[in-house]
Amino acid sequence: MSKAGSRPLKVKFILPALTEATDPYWRPIKYSLFPPLGLATLAAYLSCDDQAVILDEHVEPLTLDDVPELVVIQVYITNAYRAYRIADHYRRKGAFVCLGGLHVTSLPREAALHGDAIFLGPGEQIFPKFLDDFRAGNPERVYTSAAGRTIERLPPIRRDLIRRSYYLVPNSIVVTRGCPQHCDFCYKDAFFQGGRGFYTQRVDDALAEIERLPGRHLYFLDDHLLGDRRFATALFQGMKGMGRLFQGAATVDSILRGDLIERAAEAGLRSIFVGFETLTPENLKKSNKRQNLGRDYQSVADRLHSLGIMINGSFVFGMDDDEEDVFRRTVDWALRQGITTATFHIQTPYPGTRLYTRLAQERRIITQDWKLYDTRHVVYRPAKLKPEALQTGYDWAYREFYRWRSIARAALHHGTLKHQAKHFFYASGWKKLEPLWDLIIRARQLNRITPLLEGVLSKVSSAKRVSGKEAGHDAINAILMAFEDLSDVADNTAPLARPRRPA
Repeated sequence: MSKAGSRPLKVKFILPALTEATDPYWRPIKYSLFPPLGLATLAAYLSCDDQAVILDEHVEPLTLDDVPELVVIQVYITNAYRAYRIADHYRRKGAFVCLGGLHVTSLPREAALHGDAIFLGPGEQIFPKFLDDFRAGNPERVYTSAAGRTIERLPPIRRDLIRRSYYLVPNSIVVTRGCPQHCDFCYKDAFFQGGRGFYTQRVDDALAEIERLPGRHLYFLDDHLLGDRRFATALFQGMKGMGRLFQGAATVDSILRGDLIERAAEAGLRSIFVGFETLTPENLKKSNKRQNLGRDYQSVADRLHSLGIMINGSFVFGMDDDEEDVFRRTVDWALRQGITTATFHIQTPYPGTRLYTRLAQERRIITQDWKLYDTRHVVYRPAKLKPEALQTGYDWAYREFYRWRSIARAALHHGTLKHQAKHFFYASGWKKLEPLWDLIIRARQLNRITPLLEGVLSKVSSAKRVSGKEAGHDAINAILMAFEDLSDVADNTAPLARPRRPA
């Protein structure tokens, strides 16, 4: 916290837009999921007299006519150019501008041209020191996180600065930092260099934060929620009886090892992001994703489905052993396993990763336009595919996986009508109702969808079959509830203008 007696500050925290509305991949709902928790975490270190605002350009227009004393901007690779323009603007107006985040840590010299101070690595240790220096009138140019990293006994996140109605999942939470794995393509290894690469909150602090959140639904944004078995076991034990429904992410090996995934399911885990990445073992070896080697992916899917946990599978295209058949093989496998949603990626060599270093040495990087480093554009020369074939195959995979017949095919994998209905409505709702999502977002009514999301995530197990009549009634009730909620939103929608995207 800031030193007692320090003068009040006027601080503006900004998350610039990652993707422009004119981009063909722009999806309003995708960028209205989670509030910027990182900025809200930094805001917690301000004193009670300081004035602070958090502005997320994905969900509201960014006004530039104000003159805050201090501007803190979170920089990712795809918003870097936008972030730099905003930083330059506020510096010209006399504000002190700080830049931090993954991209700043990867390319500090580039970022330093646009900021009065830059933060390298996690901010929990360096931001309080910066504030003290800034108040004293002698801030440094570079603050680097190294020794002493911890997220124990952090001040409560400034959730009061978050506009909950602007997000589908305002109850997002992070209880760990980093990841115990070290894949060559991972953007975050460079971010955690120089200190601890994976560490956790105290369990009692995490449970206290969960208790403060309203409603039932939570989303753990941790890279690997099951990464520390002792911590995760205690966390799930503490969550039993809370009546929570939550989503998170974990690795293939952690799902197959021991009974931790069962403990998570008992605590309320209903949907999980799993990094399958590739069906080719040689790709796993070359990318240092050894935690997936020799693992039975089908066993992962079967185990999760038996616990009533839906799967968001992650798959990467364009690795060195991928050939023209990789797209169909991957989509067919995901559909056969009943994967509820899939996130496909074009392999992307982020600066600071071992993948980037290798491809740069092999002279395979074809552009350094950071706006294209979004895992949806080809920015390097693949080993066995033409760049055009990789781009075309990636686009085809998304279309094919989310065709109506594909959603139905994957849903039929499950053993009960209730589970089939949940799969169908979750997958189709996520990808097939874009105009409706846009309407709800413009009406600032995303919070009206939370009860529906909780209903879809309620427990269902493939191991226990229900009668067709019972399951049919449940499915019909879910549909009626959905249309009732959404019709209310449509009836109450004012003719609001869509948030203006950056020029």
